[in-house]
Amino acid sequence: MMPTTIPDKKYFRIGEVSEITGLEAYVLRFWETEFKNINPKRTDSGQRLYSHKDVQMILTIKNLLYEEKFTIQGAKKHLSISAVEKKNKPSHFTIDQLKSELSEIKNLLK
Repeated sequence: MMPTTIPDKKYFRIGEVSEITGLEAYVLRFWETEFKNINPKRTDSGQRLYSHKDVQMILTIKNLLYEEKFTIQGAKKHLSISAVEKKNKPSHFTIDQLKSELSEIKNLLK
């Protein structure tokens, strides 16, 4: 599957998300009920506004279901395990940044 480029916008209407992802609007509405990771905001008139993060999650779910051949239950489990692993795994960027800052402090104290 080719990577999909998501336009640089804060929010997307369901028609735009449908176009970006290649999924029908009814599929997006169904996935919204199945996956708690997809949580579009609602306008005063009730229209869905998907965030950039929502669109990324939809593309991830699409990949799991259509390319990796996960079931919906399997995809939910995979996403929840991935979330726990990310939460428990320290970020290398953060550790490297911390080392750099500590080194700077050490040099200042000399």
